[in-house]
Amino acid sequence: MKKYLYIFFLFIFVSQANAHTSHYAGIKVINLEIFRDGELIGYSNYFFEHGKNTIEVKNYTQFKVKLFGVIVFSISSEGHEKYKNDKLIYFKSTTFQNDKEKYVNLNYEQSKNKFIIEGSSYKGEASLDCVIGNWWNHKILKADQQISPLSGSIKDQVVTVIGDENINLYGKNYSTIHYKLKSKDDKVPKDKKLDFDIWLDKESNLILKVVYKRMGDWEYRLKSFE
Repeated sequence: MKKYLYIFFLFIFVSQANAHTSHYAGIKVINLEIFRDGELIGYSNYFFEHGKNTIEVKNYTQFKVKLFGVIVFSISSEGHEKYKNDKLIYFKSTTFQNDKEKYVNLNYEQSKNKFIIEGSSYKGEASLDCVIGNWWNHKILKADQQISPLSGSIKDQVVTVIGDENINLYGKNYSTIHYKLKSKDDKVPKDKKLDFDIWLDKESNLILKVVYKRMGDWEYRLKSFE
């Protein structure tokens, strides 16, 4: 029988606003390459700055989908996350999707013990159980809600453990755990539905690969980290 994990890290963890950033204490850079139908189309790179009890993560993502030489879909995005004592306190992003601007401004409101979000798709409060839906943070595999890093919308999700798998990336073999991340509600419109296969490296706790289908076969691959 499949074991369902209502993600936002309901393993043994009490505080789900905790990003377990201590797992990334030695990480400076994570570089992901983005493929569509086997063709390299862009990147999503994360840069880490470590301070006393703080960690800041800056993300730069760009890709373009071309059809007969014409750009039919593009993303150019910058994001900035800040954590203090392992807890998310700030997130901001600006994204241009096909030249249409999207944005998120999130802050931790101590008096309410909630996140306050002003985004292009959602404005309001959010539980501290929510995690930013970025691919650097393995907490996304243990949460029951994620916040869109592009628009601020809140999405309910369910994660299934598929099992242990050995995979090869860029000529290197990895021992991984394969997860399936899907929308909790099957009635969510197809263009907004979550449906990802994700491989987590057992040794480093880094997400190595993410695969999904939407206007083609997409794949995020961990190219390198330091």
